Amino acid sequence: MPTVDGRHLDGVSETALLTLHQRATEAARPDGIIDDPMAIKLRDSIDYDYAHFGRTHQATALRALAFDNASREFLAAHPRATVVALAEGLQTSFWRVDNGQLTWLSVDLEPIVQLRRQLLPATDRLQYRAQSALDYSWMEAVDDSCGVLITAEGLFQYLQRAEVFDLIERCARRFPNGRLVFDSVPRILSVYSQRRGFRLSEHYTAPPMPFWFTADRYAELRAVPGVRAVRELPAPPGRGLLLRSVIPLAYRVSALRKFRAPTNLVDFG
Repeated sequence: MPTVDGRHLDGVSETALLTLHQRATEAARPDGIIDDPMAIKLRDSIDYDYAHFGRTHQATALRALAFDNASREFLAAHPRATVVALAEGLQTSFWRVDNGQLTWLSVDLEPIVQLRRQLLPATDRLQYRAQSALDYSWMEAVDDSCGVLITAEGLFQYLQRAEVFDLIERCARRFPNGRLVFDSVPRILSVYSQRRGFRLSEHYTAPPMPFWFTADRYAELRAVPGVRAVRELPAPPGRGLLLRSVIPLAYRVSALRKFRAPTNLVDFG
């Protein structure tokens, strides 16, 4: 891969570099929990001081694995489906879950799309729309004849509540047999991020996260017109006793629903 400068990214777009670095670092470990050689290549092809972000951790890779599991489940039933990755950033999910038949539509802002086009392999089954996920014209580019899976990985927490629910309703209306997967954060993390900011290092503070949502509020999603079913996905096991055993157990305890960061699956129709 060629090397390009990534220092022009800022705000929420800069978090694409953060999550790429976290995932690539985990993938490069001999005991890494995720197999993602494309992430390693992509990170190393972007000129950026990744030490700027501070310490690395498993959380981003675990989130990616949860989305991968959801994607593979959908593709097992709909192998020729279209996957729409909203605000995909520098994720490399396509190369981890590609079954050779799916179509992938990556939706993100122009600076991100430009980087992806420059640095990632091209294929007829991977298409791009350089626009905001809130510009619903991307829906016109979706072939829903073989099923539609919409992913919003690391997106909704940066939006306003009304924007999130309007987007979900629009998707439900346009893709009545589709499925949406999104992650969210609990209220305590949202409030903290807005009041204090998540300072990951002396050089970097993550953007505030105004939207929070937890699994104890699924009735709000079920009330959205066109939403048929909602469920929380299990947490993949991580490395070490806590992330391998305790965290997956905590995601099965209903009393803890309001305190955890869920990955949410929404069926339309």
